[in-house]
Amino acid sequence: MEILVTGGTGRLGKELAIVFPESLRPSRQQVDLKVPLLVSEYISENKPDIVIHTAARTSVPFCEENRQEAYETNVGGTENLINACLKHDPNCYFVFVSTACVFRGDAGNYVETDLPYPKNYYALTKLLAESVVTHSTLKHLIVRTNFVAREKWPYPRAFTDRFGTYLFASDVASAIASMVKQELTGVVHVCGDRKMSMFELAKITTPDIQPMTLSEYRGAPLTIDMTLGSKRIKPFKISV
Repeated sequence: MEILVTGGTGRLGKELAIVFPESLRPSRQQVDLKVPLLVSEYISENKPDIVIHTAARTSVPFCEENRQEAYETNVGGTENLINACLKHDPNCYFVFVSTACVFRGDAGNYVETDLPYPKNYYALTKLLAESVVTHSTLKHLIVRTNFVAREKWPYPRAFTDRFGTYLFASDVASAIASMVKQELTGVVHVCGDRKMSMFELAKITTPDIQPMTLSEYRGAPLTIDMTLGSKRIKPFKISV
């Protein structure tokens, strides 16, 4: 079975490479998802049975400041992949990795049937990409989740008042492998079994991380409570 993973060098892509060691993982230089012809040629040549689409611009500040690039990558790249699959590989199973950020982030504990309400441009592009996948005729699965790489926290401080049901990328990769095996379709929330602040999450890998609050932040609008629940699968325990 041929599996294509986009964004193979990203945080989740690297973990999926461990779970699916034989998968195709072309770099951005090999296949620029923003170029329809290149995407079409690649899908036509390889005809993967499963496409796991993780490639995206995920930085909230970057997307806010570079909206055209964010749209062309997150929405346009998804459209190009979907169109190529519809043309050359219509029986493939398309797995799209989305985000908890599609919700407003004020109430928390969002389940699959709750109404998305993007608070920033990054979240908007991911929701639009979800719509592209949903309205295609491909067999598809949309995975909403919230994860980080299991490595040193990339910033000197972390929020004590911003929350999620966080997992590490390796946990999400394992969950995706399980759902792919079951051939789940529709929208599924992959989430941890407990609410954590970003500060609590950061302390797992970076014990000397310093705290901060949203009142000290200046930048693009951020969600506050990104906790997810699921009506479809059980929550996962974060690997500590």
